[in-house]
Amino acid sequence: MREGRTSLVVEGSWGVPKSSTVAFLLVLTVRPRGIRERNGGARGWDKRAPRLSTAPSFLPSGPATLSIQLCRRHPTPHFPQSFSMCTEAGSLGHPPPGNVSRYVASSPLKNDYLERVLNSRVYDVAIESPLEAAPLLSARLSRTVLLKREDLQPVFSFKLRGAYNMMACMGCAALQNGVVAASAGNHAQGVALSAQRLGVPATIVMPQTTPSIKVEAVRRRGATALLFGDSFDDARRYALQLSREHNAVFIPPFDHPDVIAGQGTIGLEILRKHSGRIDAIFVPVGGGGLIAGIALVVKRLRPQVKVIGVEPRDADAMYRSLQAGRRVRLEQVGVFADGVAVKEVGEETFRICKDLVDEVVLVDTDEICAAIKDMFEETRSILEPAGALAIAGLKHYVATNAAGAAGGNGAGAAEDAGALIVIASGANTNFDRLRHVSERAEIGEQREAVLAVAIPERPGAFRAMIEALGSGANITEFNYRASSSEVAHVFVGLSVADRRGAHDSMRRLQDAGYQAVDLTDNEMAKLHLRHCVGGMGGPSFAPTDEIVYRFEFPERPGALRRFLSGLRGWNITLFHYRNHGSDVGRVLVGIQVPAAERVEFLHFVDELGYQHNDETDNIAYRMFLRPGLPSSEER
Repeated sequence: MREGRTSLVVEGSWGVPKSSTVAFLLVLTVRPRGIRERNGGARGWDKRAPRLSTAPSFLPSGPATLSIQLCRRHPTPHFPQSFSMCTEAGSLGHPPPGNVSRYVASSPLKNDYLERVLNSRVYDVAIESPLEAAPLLSARLSRTVLLKREDLQPVFSFKLRGAYNMMACMGCAALQNGVVAASAGNHAQGVALSAQRLGVPATIVMPQTTPSIKVEAVRRRGATALLFGDSFDDARRYALQLSREHNAVFIPPFDHPDVIAGQGTIGLEILRKHSGRIDAIFVPVGGGGLIAGIALVVKRLRPQVKVIGVEPRDADAMYRSLQAGRRVRLEQVGVFADGVAVKEVGEETFRICKDLVDEVVLVDTDEICAAIKDMFEETRSILEPAGALAIAGLKHYVATNAAGAAGGNGAGAAEDAGALIVIASGANTNFDRLRHVSERAEIGEQREAVLAVAIPERPGAFRAMIEALGSGANITEFNYRASSSEVAHVFVGLSVADRRGAHDSMRRLQDAGYQAVDLTDNEMAKLHLRHCVGGMGGPSFAPTDEIVYRFEFPERPGALRRFLSGLRGWNITLFHYRNHGSDVGRVLVGIQVPAAERVEFLHFVDELGYQHNDETDNIAYRMFLRPGLPSSEER
């Protein structure tokens, strides 16, 4: 048996007078083998159960089962082969005689956890978060989708529940030396607020990758925030060291029964708020505390409801552990979804999940970014990557299961299927991270394709390639630079309805004789290459012939094509365009204009009617993009 709170199930028979109500107390004495007091006597633990006020129907004269919690602060090496149990007189008279037939020692049982959840004190600080409809997702997936809005908690995350419940159960006396926690951010804020509410000092160790918004939130609540290591596990080791040095209580983020019970209140709220059919609940997974707590409640009260975990592909500790049948430690974890960047799931959480969790779905970064966008479109709220994980998992699950989501219902059979519920678990993200999210969301929704196209290096080839894409092509990005070879490569982004749209664009280009490669799933291309296309042009044209302009034009469908059609007559040597969702499109264009045609070109630019700036003398262009080496004056 492990240190902490443990259940002892006692079976026996009690004779109860048929005509009276009996109230009494039970005292259980356990005497372990292998431990002796200094005076030679056996040391035992006495457990006084809560008063039982029972009607005759509650304790029949036949066999009955009682679950009694045994609390201690050190492990028990063995349980005895025999022990004594007696009853004391209660306030209403003498108890009935009792005889014990057997006992079973174990970790906290499902029944025990349900009792913990029901007695949880989370509502001292947490709200009962709403369960909201998601009409846009529901329409797209042809299923009823509901959002459990844990992002609306006082610390914008569910983590407050478990942290406060554990600390409140311990009491202020046990916390007098303060508390220490390790966290990627959300648990830290939960511990900080809980400590503030209970009036105890708190020290939080956070990985150096933690978003600054989470670090500052911890400090604003009066806790000490220390940055250490590159992952949660690094921070945890240091936090445990501090806990030992200062005799402070370590508050684990997931692997403790009271933390798990606190998170389990979410499952209770879901079942209470939605009495109709539920097919599946999608839960983000890091260390496993949230999904363990929800699974314990849901599988106890509605066992037919599927509990499905969701993890990033580069932080899939629970998925691998369930596959292996044992806890698996990852060598490295991805940190984009920093709230679930855990190398190893908890011992207790894994024990629960291996029995109660139906499966775990894996999603990639693009799918997470798309899920953040989905939540914004539904609620105008922005989730952190880990907070949107369950939405990404829901979409992935429905898309990859031909028979539909849980319950075997077809995706189109919304009227016959139950609800699909996702946990929107947190909204603590840095604002600057949204640049990456917006860049990748369209790809994650399969609404943007990224292609590399080879074109002949001759005047007019660039425009011809655009025409080959067809009039319906909505271009989101173009990167091109003239080179010294006979073939140039263009980086193209296209807005598409689905993956089929990318295949159609590839086919049109190939039918027109172009070599094209689909880079939509190429991580290096999406992260880096799109920003590196360019460089100094080759000797295919005189350096003094190139003029570079920045143009701004109204951003609307077909605007780029109309802009390019106005540039007929001159050779394009450099082109960079990216649709950023603004009301204007911004383009950097290099154009080959011989000196004799310079005046004509300036008149042409004025007649275009677009706002423009001549960047030919810009030092950045001269250093990085102008053909040939810069002169000594330009250095």
